[in-house]
Amino acid sequence: MANFNRVILMGNVTREIELRYLQSGMAVTDMAMAMNHRYKNQSGEWAEEPVFVDVTLWGRTAEVASEYLSKGSPVFIEGRLKLDTWETDGQKKSKLRVVGERMQLIGGRNDRQGGGGASSDQSEYNEPAAASTAAAGPSDGGGPPKDDIPF
Repeated sequence: MANFNRVILMGNVTREIELRYLQSGMAVTDMAMAMNHRYKNQSGEWAEEPVFVDVTLWGRTAEVASEYLSKGSPVFIEGRLKLDTWETDGQKKSKLRVVGERMQLIGGRNDRQGGGGASSDQSEYNEPAAASTAAAGPSDGGGPPKDDIPF
């Protein structure tokens, strides 16, 4: 059986991004995005339905996001779906989220309306299996040097 798990999103950041570091030194951030689904309703009029998606970014992509994105910033994310499951008070719960592997900033630093942008590709980083046992990402592989501007 063939499998394919790829998500492409373009929308706006819904809250300020909070960067944190694991004990291993790996950067991680959880952010939320909003997109509008536009459709014609039963009366033939155009309607919009907001869609909110949680996105997790790792490594240098998380650092770039926290530095250059803020609430309302447009952003393009490419990644994969991941199902988180946990138990609270004996009830099993689950949540679908996107693990971002590539990010494209849309617009300039002070421009929140389209235009050119910068990208950060983190496909060389893999999400740690567990936060407490996570190993640091590649020390000098693939990504831009930490002292250089990423675009």
